[in-house]
Amino acid sequence: MTRLVPVVLVRVLTGGLILAMVVGLTLAATIKPQGENAAPASSAVAVAVDQASASTLNASIDRLQRHLREQPRDGRGWAALGLAYVERGRLTADASYYPKADGAFQRSLQVTPEDNDTAYAGLAALAAARHDFTKALAHAARALGINAYGARALSSRIDALTELGRYGEAMAAAKKADSIAPGVPVFTRLAYAHELHGRTGEARRILKLAASTATDRGDIAYVRTRLGELAWSEGDHETAGREFAAALGADPSDLAAQAGRAKVLAARGDLPGAVRVQEAIVARAPLPGHITALGELYEARGQAAKARQQYAVAGTWATLAQANGVTPDLETAMYAADHGDKATALRAARAEWSRRRGVHVADALAWALHVNGKDEEALGYARLALRHGYRDATFRYHLGMIEKSLGRRADARRDLAAALRLNPGFSVHHAPRAREALAGLGGDGSGGGR
Repeated sequence: MTRLVPVVLVRVLTGGLILAMVVGLTLAATIKPQGENAAPASSAVAVAVDQASASTLNASIDRLQRHLREQPRDGRGWAALGLAYVERGRLTADASYYPKADGAFQRSLQVTPEDNDTAYAGLAALAAARHDFTKALAHAARALGINAYGARALSSRIDALTELGRYGEAMAAAKKADSIAPGVPVFTRLAYAHELHGRTGEARRILKLAASTATDRGDIAYVRTRLGELAWSEGDHETAGREFAAALGADPSDLAAQAGRAKVLAARGDLPGAVRVQEAIVARAPLPGHITALGELYEARGQAAKARQQYAVAGTWATLAQANGVTPDLETAMYAADHGDKATALRAARAEWSRRRGVHVADALAWALHVNGKDEEALGYARLALRHGYRDATFRYHLGMIEKSLGRRADARRDLAAALRLNPGFSVHHAPRAREALAGLGGDGSGGGR
């Protein structure tokens, strides 16, 4: 099954953070009229904020819009509306919310041009959602220059450094944030920083700590999903299934947990069940990773025509995303290398590599080079993708297939076997190909090598 966008980006800010700001402002507006220099919400409002969930987002947007019609010079209110639009765009896969968010942040800065760290933190989140991580880093720095303790800006800074491939700086930023603003958003990012270096035990320890402190339903679902993804990446499908179920128990609408559940069902051989779950996901969030995953499930069931239809839909996403300021090259490269135009995949992967040097981009470029017959060049990027110790069966599979094409039989046997040992069900599309290739090399197609 096609990998989705790295988890750290799926949720640029956790629902608790977004909704705490949105609900806090809107409830505070009922207590005291808010102006340009409005006071913080009262403790009673803070209690209501803690009880917020993702289901309140639409109502909160409506309340903010009504409030801003009455109080158009509420700079914090405009920033809150912008953040809500960013989150709404993420939840619905509708990038048309991003220009709306940008307009709200610009209005916030017009109304409150000084000391407006909230607007700059929001602009950082927006830039990250649009995959402009250099700009996200700059906006986060400006926000932190005003308020060094801002949780949103601290989180966006970690995300931007991570996605730019600046992992040492990202780890340092996560540790610093943990020392000054500990909480679920920072814990999950610190865990991911460890995971990228192959320290999955430490990542799991931190995520369990985050789970023990989470109270917001969205945060609980997010942390449990991350625990599920970590178990999945290590081939522990039973634990992954339990964690995804726990996430859905906290928030049945959580898309990442639903996607995890679909992967587990497919790995267990329940393709009809996986298809039903994935169809529901695509109906709500037609992102290329979700659409391609559904196409691959159809293909695994022998429904080639339905699979082609999904791949065609995934191919149109880039145009819509670009129209709303999103740079979709990583998603385009990942989709097109397996199911679209191979030359397009390579152009997109090279373009993304020119902007950021993370392991996911290195892997995507390696695979795009491979499918275009450029295996000598691909080998270097495939090795770069694994250089920090990140444990991803797809990365290892890509390396093995590149080595096989280069005639490096012993290396290919080793890496294809390693991919299948790490996670035998890593992809409904590629795992069978890994077994077939390994058997052809004289290895144990069940995942063992020799």
